[in-house]
Amino acid sequence: MTSSTTKLMSGNEAIARGAYEAGVIVGTAYPGTPSTEILEQLSRFPGLRAHWAPNEKVALEVGIGASLAGARVLVAMKHVGVNVAADPLMTLSYTGVGGGLLLVSADDPGMHSSQNEQDNRHYARLAKIPLLEPSDSQEARDFVIAGLELSERFDTPVLLRTTTRISHSRSLVKTGVRNEIDRKGFQKDPAKYVMIPGYARRRRPLVEKRLAGLRREAERSPLNRTEGEGTARGFICSGITYQYVKEALPGERILKLGFSYPLPEKMIRDFAATVKEIIVVEELDPFLEEQIRALLPGVPVTGKQLFPAIGELSVNLIRRGTAGEGSVASGDPPETTELPARPPLLCPGCPHRGVFYVLRKLKLTVPGDIGCYTLGALPPLKALHTCICMGSGIGIAVGMERADPAAAASTVAVIGDSTFFHSGITPLVDLVYSGSRTTVLILDNRTTAMTGHQDHPGTGVTLQGATRPPIDIEALCRAVGVRRVFTADPLQLRELESLIKKELTAGEPSVIIAQRPCVLLGRTPSAPLRIDAQKCRDCGLCLALGCPALSRFGDCASIDPLLCNGCGLCSQVCRHGAIGATIPEEGDSN
Repeated sequence: MTSSTTKLMSGNEAIARGAYEAGVIVGTAYPGTPSTEILEQLSRFPGLRAHWAPNEKVALEVGIGASLAGARVLVAMKHVGVNVAADPLMTLSYTGVGGGLLLVSADDPGMHSSQNEQDNRHYARLAKIPLLEPSDSQEARDFVIAGLELSERFDTPVLLRTTTRISHSRSLVKTGVRNEIDRKGFQKDPAKYVMIPGYARRRRPLVEKRLAGLRREAERSPLNRTEGEGTARGFICSGITYQYVKEALPGERILKLGFSYPLPEKMIRDFAATVKEIIVVEELDPFLEEQIRALLPGVPVTGKQLFPAIGELSVNLIRRGTAGEGSVASGDPPETTELPARPPLLCPGCPHRGVFYVLRKLKLTVPGDIGCYTLGALPPLKALHTCICMGSGIGIAVGMERADPAAAASTVAVIGDSTFFHSGITPLVDLVYSGSRTTVLILDNRTTAMTGHQDHPGTGVTLQGATRPPIDIEALCRAVGVRRVFTADPLQLRELESLIKKELTAGEPSVIIAQRPCVLLGRTPSAPLRIDAQKCRDCGLCLALGCPALSRFGDCASIDPLLCNGCGLCSQVCRHGAIGATIPEEGDSN
């Protein structure tokens, strides 16, 4: 292998490459856009153990264990996953690490695939740990290596914060070779690693001492740099906003922060002394701006007066914001003719479609969760009524029943198989323990479909292809005390509707597992169905399924044979017998 090569990489690919070169032994994560590809790429390198955990808290805890045993570790998750992992993260700041531990938070400004756009830079400040923010793929690779070294030097976890544009954009990366790191093994030290109050009080001052050392490190870190000319104004930015400023305002004076918490205060003061005003360019919250404003009393500091705190920034927004237009609205105005809307839809043949058709038909209240099935909230199905966070649907249903016991007869909680393993088991325990009578539907499509078909504990296959005993969802539900557990085919609408009606009146907790593999998992589709135009009454019942293969053509429904995979749902809802597999087409002799 040569000492270095140059490759075109996404930010996620570069993060994985940096982890490999830095000698990482263990990588853990729960899949979540825009972070998913990091572990998928990492799993392809030899000598690493890459692992999908059931949720982000477990991923970080596994990472902590590997770190305490002396291995270098990378833990990856999307921004909301850090909420799940925050409990161990806050105490890890006290204990410190063994081998270097890097936590990647992939934030999602603009909410391309998320239920919020929280700014996870605040976690670095909250946990009092260093924050690194790469601005391209090369830095993504480099900052992983630097972050792991920083972690070991300062005995701290390090937060590497990316955003969707960094995660998925591609740029050239100069790579190197792997650096094998000696592992010392776990060093027993209860006063350092057992955070009972007496020991934690001793560790607390060390966190502040470390933070002071990190401030000094930030001042001399090559990850922070000044560039450009001019004395009228100076821009301070980090991450992707650096690229936007460079393109929008070439040649301007810039302080680029790659090591962005704790702030390099002296560097900022020195930079401010060379210009007449400071403009802070950052997406989402005024995280840097507020600290810099407090650091520089009397110096004109602007930021959110010019740029929105909602959504992504862009080259155009920066040009407009700095051109004297005042605060600009979030998002760029369309520069071309508006394109037709393309709302996300469940795939043709998706096993979730029939479930939501039945739930809407029964006019039920449906607390839901995060996954492909969240699309059941959209027209024409409109049969999912809450989506807060992973695993919340069951707990919300229990709460609805606590507020109104009669709600159990008209409420069904919906959760996917991967989400059930992520954080659905504990609310199911609460459902049983609280005496709830609510019905739960587990939509088991045998994969983590929304993020690209990753395996999970119910599939029996690991990220690196090893086979394990698959967790039996039905047996697990019975083990936590649910006596009424049933498995149903979600493509058999009458049977599913009958079962749901029955369980709503059961008077005790029940679980229905709607089990059928995701249509994209490689199963052979059935022959496309056809519509007999002579029998079609244009009633629209089949269109209420929201299947992309179905549309209205003139005064008759139509099926696109290139999209239809013969799932049969439309033929079941048609009251006129107009849909089938053997309907003769016009001009056929039979």
